[in-house]
Amino acid sequence: MRNGGGGKGQSMASRKYSPAEIEEKWQGLWAKGNLFRVSEDPDKPKYYLMEMFPYPSGNLHMGHVRNYSIGDVLARYRRMTGWNVLHPMGWDAFGMPAENAAIESGVHPAIHTEKNIQKMIEQLKRMGFSYDWDREINTSTPEYYRWEQWLFIQMFKKGLAYRKSSEVNWCGQCQTVLANEQVEAGKCWRCEREVDPRELEQWFFRITDYAEELLEECARMDGWPERVLTMQQNWIGKSEGGTIHFPLWDREGSIEVFTTRQDTLFGATFMSLAPEHPLAMELAEGTDREAEVHAFIDRTRRQDKRSRTSADYEKEGVFTGSYCRNPVTDERMPVFVANFVVMEYGTGAVMAVPAHDQRDFEFAKRYDLPIRVVVLPEGVDDLPAESLEEAFEEDGVLTESDRFTGLGSAEARKKITESLEEKGRGKATVQYRLRDWCISRQRYWGAPIPIVYCDQCGIQPVPEEDLPVCLPMDVDFQTKGSPLAAHAGFVNATCPVCKAPARRETDTMDTFVESSWYFDRYASPHYDQGMFDPEKVDYWMPVDLYIGGIEHAVLHLLYSRFYTRVLRDMGMLKVSEPFSNLLTQGMVIKDGAKMSKSKGNVVDPDAMIRRYGADTTRLFSLFAAPPEKDLEWNEQGVEGAFRFLQRVWRWLEEWRDDLLGVDPYDGPLPPREPFTGLYRKAHETIHRVTRDIGERMHLNTAVSAIMELVNELYQIDPSQVEDRATDRAVLRKAIETALILLSPFAPHLADELWSSLGHEKPLLEVPWPTFREEALQKEQITLVIQVNGKVRSKIQVPQDALQEEVEKKALEEEKVQRLLSGNPPQRIVYVPGRLINIVV
Repeated sequence: MRNGGGGKGQSMASRKYSPAEIEEKWQGLWAKGNLFRVSEDPDKPKYYLMEMFPYPSGNLHMGHVRNYSIGDVLARYRRMTGWNVLHPMGWDAFGMPAENAAIESGVHPAIHTEKNIQKMIEQLKRMGFSYDWDREINTSTPEYYRWEQWLFIQMFKKGLAYRKSSEVNWCGQCQTVLANEQVEAGKCWRCEREVDPRELEQWFFRITDYAEELLEECARMDGWPERVLTMQQNWIGKSEGGTIHFPLWDREGSIEVFTTRQDTLFGATFMSLAPEHPLAMELAEGTDREAEVHAFIDRTRRQDKRSRTSADYEKEGVFTGSYCRNPVTDERMPVFVANFVVMEYGTGAVMAVPAHDQRDFEFAKRYDLPIRVVVLPEGVDDLPAESLEEAFEEDGVLTESDRFTGLGSAEARKKITESLEEKGRGKATVQYRLRDWCISRQRYWGAPIPIVYCDQCGIQPVPEEDLPVCLPMDVDFQTKGSPLAAHAGFVNATCPVCKAPARRETDTMDTFVESSWYFDRYASPHYDQGMFDPEKVDYWMPVDLYIGGIEHAVLHLLYSRFYTRVLRDMGMLKVSEPFSNLLTQGMVIKDGAKMSKSKGNVVDPDAMIRRYGADTTRLFSLFAAPPEKDLEWNEQGVEGAFRFLQRVWRWLEEWRDDLLGVDPYDGPLPPREPFTGLYRKAHETIHRVTRDIGERMHLNTAVSAIMELVNELYQIDPSQVEDRATDRAVLRKAIETALILLSPFAPHLADELWSSLGHEKPLLEVPWPTFREEALQKEQITLVIQVNGKVRSKIQVPQDALQEEVEKKALEEEKVQRLLSGNPPQRIVYVPGRLINIVV
């Protein structure tokens, strides 16, 4: 019993916090009221927020829960602050797991996938996520991939989709192509037979046409993490250098090399070819090295290419028996096949300069090849090759380089390239590490490539009116090779030009194709006149905030950026970038490792919901760490989140009768403590939570601020409540503030308690509270500003000011700006409550 002012007693509240009961209740009410449905509204600012859609594995894991909880908080907050919010969900439903399940269990991938989707929808709804389920998409449906096939045809007509020979992993036993993930220690994951490299005709998208634009735009993408942008820049890998031709010694032809170190050309003493290079075997034919070279190439091509190019991988090779000519020294250079050279970068041939490249240095030492120093460090007159313990790889001054001796490396690169151009032996070249996107997959469970092959007419696209090309359901997954290739009804087609019998393409598209435009489809998922409704996609795109794991930093995000530009250039989109802002959340860690079945450290979200409820599960995943950091799973932390929600519930249950019929206080500072302090705390919490969610996305500190407000409420004793017009109104203001601010994190509990105060609208339809500036005025303190350890000024800041606020104010000081002279500080040392030292 609460003994309120005047000694009046209230009846003891009997309701107990029952998460299962209230969560089911509110999920039903939200669904009945179509609370999460959204449509275009030109009178409101739009906010398009989405998390990367999942593969329908059949079970949510805690990584999903954390990712989607972050997105849900931000979506609910934006809606409550007046935005028209699109928050959709769908399924990245094609891929190997479903096909592998069909092989192992006999369950068709379509049935397997649909069953998993239904289970995961149920799990997502139990979490209370605010998805507009009317916009749900499934990439494995013909209604979706029909438009993917349509775009493929447009790209084919424009030369952006083309076919060429490319190396794949081939299992002779299973008679099928394997993805890299299916090759385990060089063997097939299924039959454990050794995998062979094989050349196959495959389909590619010409992403390299957009390499420069994709790279340049990275500099302007302020809403993306620097780490992700760096990874994309490195993947695109722009290099400015030169193409140099090394004539073959005793036959027609030459070896083309790309290098960024033209200044070292006079030090090139041998040539290294990738095992995959077309000349690698050809140069050895007819020599006494032929068998040895063939064996080396066969062995090396089975090795992992990423391992081959790592710095600590053992360098080895074999002499082909042939030579080429150094185009500036005219010296004969032996041609080797080397394991550390790959076709994916440059031309697959490397001019070896062992004095100035560490890999070449190690290789030359192993095979006793000549080492010639042609670049000296600044201020060094001589650097004998025999004294080198490692390669000198830096720029310097040229030596032993004919008329270029004495030039600095940068100038020499330019001059040597100009000389090569004049003689027709080379030219300046810009090259990219990025390669065209191979989209062919020799699998069943993917979108069929809409192409037929005619003996008379060649390669022909399927007529648009015949789309979609659907996957047949009656396939045999026990057959060797692709089930599609073995399905006569699918393979046998008619040429759309001459009407003669033709053969249908049996490759399907890489699943990254589906995920490269699904965010456009969400704008109008039921539109059947094209990929998307132009007006609706123009309203919603670009995505304002995209949330997902760092593991997608390159491929998915880069392909999405490429696809968006293709659609833009076809006049279908007005935007060039699909995602304005990107948030990469951290992993969920347990027992020091990422949660995984193999490690036995998985926490089942369903079990968490049964025991604690969805609100507690959400709250812990948001409170335990900032969104971008890894979250360490902690059972005590989960218990703590549950106890906090119980405290909120208990406080209102005990005080409700005192607050019913009372309007929340919204005037000047109340004159009497502890209500002055409580009113200040409520407005301070609004300020902090608004900033932490809306500006900083520090959701953990937002939760912490709400907890502090609840603690303040618990400091109020019933005996202190006297004046119903003010004291109780301040209490009501404080608890309502706590509930509104808590609602994005724990929406079920918040809505239940909100309604118990007599409100009819759910909190998602209640405006976000604003704070009063006068209520935020806190005690000011004086901080000393030092520059390089010397006192230069002093500033006044609120006692609880954040470090970034203090730093901003200190850097704005006139004396500090004068000493910085427009340069950024090297570092800033902040001692709270005392001083800030700026190191210039």
